Amino acid sequence: MQKLHEDIEFVEHKRECSYFSTELSDMRYRYINKCSIEDYQNMLVHGWRRFGKMHFVPECEHCNKCISMRIDVKKYKFTKSEKRVLAKNEDTKIFIQNPSLSIDHLKLYDKYHAHMHGKKNWTYVPIDPTEYNRSYVEGKLSFAREILYVRDDKLIGVAISDILPKSISSIYCYYDHDYDKYSIGKYSILVQIKIAKELNIPYIYLGYWIKDHLSMGYKENYQPFEILVNRSPLNKMAFWKEYDPKVDKI
Repeated sequence: MQKLHEDIEFVEHKRECSYFSTELSDMRYRYINKCSIEDYQNMLVHGWRRFGKMHFVPECEHCNKCISMRIDVKKYKFTKSEKRVLAKNEDTKIFIQNPSLSIDHLKLYDKYHAHMHGKKNWTYVPIDPTEYNRSYVEGKLSFAREILYVRDDKLIGVAISDILPKSISSIYCYYDHDYDKYSIGKYSILVQIKIAKELNIPYIYLGYWIKDHLSMGYKENYQPFEILVNRSPLNKMAFWKEYDPKVDKI
């Protein structure tokens, strides 16, 4: 595959929706070779996400189900259930480093997605090293990190996250369901909240929340959180508000 050396922006209309099989979506993309912290922070505030060097935001004309959300770190209090998750992972080793690629990464990634294919009917095709590198390793600038979770000298979880002075962007997480009793998916979010609290980072961006969705609805559990009210251009003001389930009819 030919690599892009110039930054480009384009819109893909009427593509297959990633979350609703009967729907079509419109997505705006920006391929950025070297994204500054300031530009990336502004994109996060405006609801953009990234995989590798490709940044994207939905621009669907007739649908607004994908809601950008961010955890308000200072207001967040761990529940009794979350404290139990943290406690039972006291022996889980955590390594934070630049994004990388190994056989263990690929095996765990494929195992996770094969499981989710059976559990939630996700599309599953084994990932090749080139695709993994393009999605999770390329574009690793000063803020890109992976959080590795290890038990029994075995890699059991990987979280891809961007850690900036004003935000953490939780990009993706995959883990070994053989270790379900440790709730690694939930533990990973709690770890990132703890990191944000220690570094005085005000927000954690969890990407798009879709209420009551089989795969995206779980994010509602991490309250209090804020939702993006408007989809404005990057040179206009973005407005966020705290989500109130009693008031906000979504």
